Amino acid sequence: MPIQYSGIIPEHRAVRTAAGMFDLSHMGQFVATGDGVAPWLDGLTVNNVETMKLNQARYNIFTNEQGGAHDDAIIYLLPGRWLIVVIAGNSEKMWRLLTSSVPDGVKLVNRTPESALIAIQGPRSLELLQPLTKTDLSAVKYYYATEGEVAGVPAEIARTGYTGEDGFELFVPASAAEGLWDTLTREGARVGLVPAGLGARDVLRLEAGMPLYGHELEEDITPLQAGLDPFVKLDKPAFVGKEALVRQRLAGDYDRIAGLIMEGRAPARAGYEVWRGDQRVGTVRSGSPAPAVDGKNIATALVRSDASAVGTPLDVEIRGHRHRATVVPMPFYKRSR
Repeated sequence: MPIQYSGIIPEHRAVRTAAGMFDLSHMGQFVATGDGVAPWLDGLTVNNVETMKLNQARYNIFTNEQGGAHDDAIIYLLPGRWLIVVIAGNSEKMWRLLTSSVPDGVKLVNRTPESALIAIQGPRSLELLQPLTKTDLSAVKYYYATEGEVAGVPAEIARTGYTGEDGFELFVPASAAEGLWDTLTREGARVGLVPAGLGARDVLRLEAGMPLYGHELEEDITPLQAGLDPFVKLDKPAFVGKEALVRQRLAGDYDRIAGLIMEGRAPARAGYEVWRGDQRVGTVRSGSPAPAVDGKNIATALVRSDASAVGTPLDVEIRGHRHRATVVPMPFYKRSR
């Protein structure tokens, strides 16, 4: 997946106003079958798995004993199988983690080499895809999936995404992916579709307040620190890292991810130090100019709890100079519904 095709700004604009197409075939795709899949996955993740409905998708986080994140993933319950989609950079790690703990009666298959993933994201995604399939896409709810064909290609069609916009993710045989990409490119001309790369995707997800592993989440950053409390179900009987997360929540004094809007034109970048007065209180985790936030420079930072309240004035050190920033609510951008 390239950083950009036509440019980060036009690709970003297309996703926010029309439609963008992403090649996500690098993502890891694991399929689990058997009666024991749900309780097995529930013991490894913070969110509920056993309560999922057929064809539902659910965001989840695999945690270590200290409550840090091995990876964040989307888990799909499809007819007769579970699909676990992990980020590319963690694919090998997650395969080792899962295969080391597979219980009797559960079969786990790595289908990544045989399956491609194409995402269509943006307000005109439905308009583009509906004429290419007999499946009623308007009946597919957000974070649900179905099976059908798109332009004659068998597909798992999920209404999920990583941009903050409406859209669909198409899991298709790798052998058919290039032909489908070409068809979508051709058909997409009528709605303003453009191919989009990693650069636009990172800006889009940051505006939408979605974490990126290695930035807002990692082995030593917990889901609570990342502000993902709604996904952490501490009422589950047991899961890896639960005790550490219970202690962290009770203490309440942990560093946490905060959203920042910079004053002025200097963008914050990952690794820059964050200050409050003469005290260093944290580090920038992600930063970018944000076209959908009036072109302002936005950032996330892992900061001390006493520096994380909305409205707190902070400074980001950029090349030896302090630049004022203010803690703001996240997400930075929400689409119109």
